[in-house]
Amino acid sequence: MSSRTAILLLFGSLLGSYFNVPIWHLPAETVFAGGEIDFFGMRYMAPVVVQWPGTIVAVNIGGAIIPGVMSLFLLATHRLWLNGAAAITAVAAICHWLADPVPGLGIALPIFVPVAITTVVALLLSRAEAAPLAYIGGSLGTLIGADLLNLDKVNGLGAPVASIGGAGTFDGVFLIGILAVLLASLPGLRPRAVSNGHVP
Repeated sequence: MSSRTAILLLFGSLLGSYFNVPIWHLPAETVFAGGEIDFFGMRYMAPVVVQWPGTIVAVNIGGAIIPGVMSLFLLATHRLWLNGAAAITAVAAICHWLADPVPGLGIALPIFVPVAITTVVALLLSRAEAAPLAYIGGSLGTLIGADLLNLDKVNGLGAPVASIGGAGTFDGVFLIGILAVLLASLPGLRPRAVSNGHVP
């Protein structure tokens, strides 16, 4: 992937973060009325809602759909099925362990956790393929571990909208995209050319 394509991908993710696609509706409950919530130094504004007929579960375009499609594309083109699965599993396990259900907000995760975990995991699995592994493992691992595996907790949090790939999860996924671009730009982490069966 060229640097221009990578920048366009990041820009598309950033723009898409403002759009959520509703996929289903959870039963009615008491919803958090509003206020500021502090979580690991980050301040979030909980929506001011007096009455709400339940929680809408949605998928964020920039934080879930675009990274998900791109990760599958990278898995197929680089044939990173085994290492990709290992990276996704490792990141998902740690993100699931650290994700915290926050009343009125949803599932929250410190934004730098996915980046730190992904960097270590990608470099341990393959230095030559660290960039695509970072994007694949970080994006899908964070979405699975922080959001999908915690959907059963959403209905008791009083949040009017639970966005898969939204809020703090998007921050982590977006930073992972930047990390992947940085790893791809480092000469020591690029795949070496092979000529006549010998690696120069």
